Amino acid sequence: MMKTLMALASLMAVLTLASTDAAAQSTDAGQRPRLIVTADPELDDSNSLIRYLLHATDYRTEALIYASSQFHWRGNGEGTQWFAPGREYRRFGANLCPCTSWRWAQGERFIDDVVDAYAEAYPNLVVHDARYPTPDYLRARIFWGNVEFDGDVTEDTPGSNVIRALLLDDDPAPLHLLAWGGQSTIARALLSIEEEYGGTPQWAAIRERIVAKAAISSSGDQDGTYAGYIASRWADIPYNGFIRAVPLGYGAYSNTSESDSAYFSPEWTRENVSSRGPLGEMYRVWGDGRQMVEGDIFDFFHLSGFTAEQLRAQGYAVWTSIEPAGAFIGEGDTPTFLNYADNGLRGWAYGGWGGHRRPAQTPPPLADAFSPNAPSQQPARTRAPTHPFLAAAQNELAARFRWAVTSNYAGANHPPRLTLSGAHERTAARGQSIDLHVTADDPDGDSVTIRWRQWREAGTYAGDADVTQTQAGAARATVPAGANPGDTIHLIAEATDSGAPAFTRYAHVVLTVAP
Repeated sequence: MMKTLMALASLMAVLTLASTDAAAQSTDAGQRPRLIVTADPELDDSNSLIRYLLHATDYRTEALIYASSQFHWRGNGEGTQWFAPGREYRRFGANLCPCTSWRWAQGERFIDDVVDAYAEAYPNLVVHDARYPTPDYLRARIFWGNVEFDGDVTEDTPGSNVIRALLLDDDPAPLHLLAWGGQSTIARALLSIEEEYGGTPQWAAIRERIVAKAAISSSGDQDGTYAGYIASRWADIPYNGFIRAVPLGYGAYSNTSESDSAYFSPEWTRENVSSRGPLGEMYRVWGDGRQMVEGDIFDFFHLSGFTAEQLRAQGYAVWTSIEPAGAFIGEGDTPTFLNYADNGLRGWAYGGWGGHRRPAQTPPPLADAFSPNAPSQQPARTRAPTHPFLAAAQNELAARFRWAVTSNYAGANHPPRLTLSGAHERTAARGQSIDLHVTADDPDGDSVTIRWRQWREAGTYAGDADVTQTQAGAARATVPAGANPGDTIHLIAEATDSGAPAFTRYAHVVLTVAP
């Protein structure tokens, strides 16, 4: 009964917020994408949330929801034991569950903690961009989802009711559901709608409306609810599958190229993140002395100076590379929202810092449990090629952290503004050339360097197009003779200012080869 009353109260709160907050939004708010974040208390979710809020100028945050996953669930507080086959607690030669909770701290409130730190930084942030939402706006949108057991969709929760209400509201704008943990809260919202309207005369229209509105961006299927329910009953909800996102997962410092790894080093992280006010202090780095849950055998990131063998001897399940104290740990969920960044790449349509679109929509596989290997079984690490967008994404993070500790506008850098001449979508025949031109101005008076290039990975044409710089901000691109009608060639102008840390903005032209 109490859960039902709480769920109804949260639903009424959301409907009230939806009706009263429109006037409080800035003029362009309706043009910004609507995002819902669901997150479990993994440390990289917390780090991703910090970057998310630093980019909160770029979208409308509709809800921040506590979620569970196979890696973290709270239990119901009544001593009920739980386990599911194949989870991490049934591996490593020991059966650690059935248990009453899994890797969930007493009094867990990491979303509230991050928003509290944001509140301390807000007076500075809003000086640099008036679109930052107020702390009270964010606090009113924090809800608890289906956190008791992983993959459990048996009951409505405040979080699932929020998602349900937003899916059914009158705002026709797409609603992007970001799943950083399991998708049980999202699944419960959809199931609740189906339970109420399925088989009724309104069902076909309601279902069509939700499919047209909802889109899911996830960090994999972390509790089986996508495969078990969403994929079978709501397979036509778009699943935003992007590949080759900016590499921000665990092990990024060791596995990225030499030039990219510099942005994850202890020195860079300390200078640009850890030392930058309350949000920087909260950001988890290697050897910071903090642990998600006391005694958690999978969380050894609070320690430094030990080898993998020494950590195993202490009872830890070592499942990622060991880095030096102060180095970057991970933001594995950040790619789910980077394509909504307002940087000119139009990432929500074609891709961007969060990766480019897969050739076809594919459902996410069930996220595997951590699989630590003995030292002799660990494959040799090879560094990835330099990523085309990582430096820009990390420099922007550093610049926004600088905003968080700078109380005057002139004391920090700000992004240049880029204007494209002509259309974003163009058509040209094989052998035909098109002229490309952008102009840039910078609010700080910094110089801006502009370079046009082909973004080959995002296009369907597999070869190289001839892109020749003709003058400042201008280039000429020629459609190769070997291109096929219908092929797409993506052309990008990158404009980077001379401020520190530097900002980069883009113009993105998609060229389709004509018959």
